[in-house]
Amino acid sequence: MKPRSIGRTLGIGLRIAGRIAGQRAAAAGQGATIPSRGAAAPGAQAADLAAQNFTTQSRAAGQNAGVAARAAGKTTRNVARGVGGFLRPFGRVGAILWLEVMGVFFFLPVVVFAPTLWRIRASWLGGPDHSTFLITAGIMALFFYLSLNSFWRARKK
Repeated sequence: MKPRSIGRTLGIGLRIAGRIAGQRAAAAGQGATIPSRGAAAPGAQAADLAAQNFTTQSRAAGQNAGVAARAAGKTTRNVARGVGGFLRPFGRVGAILWLEVMGVFFFLPVVVFAPTLWRIRASWLGGPDHSTFLITAGIMALFFYLSLNSFWRARKK
């Protein structure tokens, strides 16, 4: 990906995420509140009105809490989606870098076992170190394959 494209992607993603977060926060702050009923009537009606007022307020508080929870959930999802879009290019670069580093580490046993293979090369057919030669050659071939495969996969990404 070109550096110019990465910069555009990051800038656009951050602007969109900021706009969405601001809209969600403003929407959550504008939740409807129910005003209290005012002065209660004297006597038995006062108790009934107080109980009804309490029930109405608790019901309204529960509805406001549900609205706020939904708004918070949407905001969280949108922020997570924005952060995921922001990190996507870095994930690709990180995967390529990981494959290349693993290719180097897979190549290290090839370098370590090469002197042993060179030293016992005369015993390859039937000498005293025949089994050591075959084991060393097998280990080198396996790790050389893993190293090449890792670099090949990094190149394809």
